[in-house]
Amino acid sequence: MVRIFILTLALLSAFSPVTGQNKGTGPREMSAKEEMRIRKQQKKESREKRKLEKLERKKVKKHHKRLQTKKVQKRMKKSQKTAVRNNENRREFFLKRWFSKKGRKGRPAKKND
Repeated sequence: MVRIFILTLALLSAFSPVTGQNKGTGPREMSAKEEMRIRKQQKKESREKRKLEKLERKKVKKHHKRLQTKKVQKRMKKSQKTAVRNNENRREFFLKRWFSKKGRKGRPAKKND
């Protein structure tokens, strides 16, 4: 009986799969330092890319501005300032409001016909 038991254990151990460390076929695990280094490099690359895109936009805008006449450039500058002021919800300068040709709230503006 003991011989059969020992023989059975020997056979089972001989045919059982080895559970040692096998070389994995999946992606290699990275250490925390490696991950931080890679993330830092990606961040730097994306920052450089954004910087180049911003410079390119500025070049295009400057070129477009240079193509305009002097009067148009002044008008563009004035409308840009007005747009910025409106976006910041600021009113016009009080003297400009006081002495503008527009009619007041209760009265319609006069027509020059």
